[in-house]
Amino acid sequence: MRRRQFLGSLAAVGLHPGLSFAQPSSIRLIAAAHRQQILPVGYPDTEMWSFGASFPGTALRARQGDRLGVTVENQLPQPTSVHWHGLRLENAMDGVPGLTQAPIGEGASFDYEFALPDAGTYWYHSHAKSMEQIERGLYGPLIIDETDPPDVDQDITLMIDDIRLEQDGSLSAFDNFHDLSHAGRIGNLWVANGQIDPAYPVKRGERVRLRLINAANARVFTVGMQGFDGSIVALDGMPLKDPQVLPEELILAPAQRVDLIVDVTTDDEEAFLITFERDGGYAIAHFPVSGPSKATRSERPLLPPNPDFPIDLANARTATLLIEGGAMGGMRAARVDGQELGARELAGRGLFWALNGVAGRPETPLLDLSLGESARIGMANNTAFPHGMHLHGMHFSEVLADGSLGPLRDTILLNPQETREIAFQAHNPGNWLFHCHMLAHHQGGMGTWIRVSA
Repeated sequence: MRRRQFLGSLAAVGLHPGLSFAQPSSIRLIAAAHRQQILPVGYPDTEMWSFGASFPGTALRARQGDRLGVTVENQLPQPTSVHWHGLRLENAMDGVPGLTQAPIGEGASFDYEFALPDAGTYWYHSHAKSMEQIERGLYGPLIIDETDPPDVDQDITLMIDDIRLEQDGSLSAFDNFHDLSHAGRIGNLWVANGQIDPAYPVKRGERVRLRLINAANARVFTVGMQGFDGSIVALDGMPLKDPQVLPEELILAPAQRVDLIVDVTTDDEEAFLITFERDGGYAIAHFPVSGPSKATRSERPLLPPNPDFPIDLANARTATLLIEGGAMGGMRAARVDGQELGARELAGRGLFWALNGVAGRPETPLLDLSLGESARIGMANNTAFPHGMHLHGMHFSEVLADGSLGPLRDTILLNPQETREIAFQAHNPGNWLFHCHMLAHHQGGMGTWIRVSA
């Protein structure tokens, strides 16, 4: 099934709802099965799992400084949990089964409640059997508005994804060894907000805040904007001190986000969000253009900064992380629960990846830090595949070649045979997962953790 077969079927999707003020326990998310038309009309619909009977799930929106309360009710045939990706929140609310909470059993519910210190673009998703449950649709956007938001005409969130469907509309089978040992579960159909090439009307001269979220299981999206001119103003929810000029191509690893503030500059009747593939560029969302807008603006606004936690590079604790495994390289052995296992035994358990020679989450943390300490982690990707490493609970900066610090992020992409170093201040107490967000890689062994003690 090739995406270009479906480009003739275009559907408009409404914009995310406006600002609402969430109060503790005021929101209820039901995780359950539902059916949704993902393929073009005339093809079968697809049974998805979702939060709120929609794919993506219910859009959550609150204001910086609020407390958010969400009761998650599980009506699925499997246990689940919810991770609030990118938020600096209380550790018990982080949603990682076996590390911060017990999974939410079938027919059970769990109350999440936490403060929202940071504005920005975030998302929520299942963290139980993530490769399967996220692919089935268990994710949604989480937008935290600034107390003084920028002046724009529209604020549009696009969750871009790929999904692997059969001709009958059903999801392809899970847990095959090829996905686990290669690039991960790569889909055969690209969608934005659950639809093929959805439409968002704009006017010439309008200013638009566009929030892009890569919700894919494993695909690294290379995207570009056609018909717009503007700036990158935030990465992974964190405002940039110096906005970057919008490049021709943006690379988004799974779980990464980017906020753009752009003006509609085209004289054509449509503008586009394009994904670049080996055989060319394809529209993943389009923007019918009318106008002109009456609005006139000059300089694009800066986003107000989120709370800052300075990193002390000179006195930082250090650790290294060696990424090994996968096909076209492999590993001869790794430790599991303190026991050395060979490649055949590891594969029998569905384990194909290791961090520092350990497959699966180890008993001891990669770093055991005191509150307020700074840390540096040097990482080497000794494999044939890219990996998007995600730290829970805190943002980090990349340590650049000249010793300076890059912008704050919560997910960093390491290409094959690449080395990179990150640094952060351990300002949030608890046990925090650090793992590859190519979800098959995490399931196949790529996960460790960091302890921050108060």
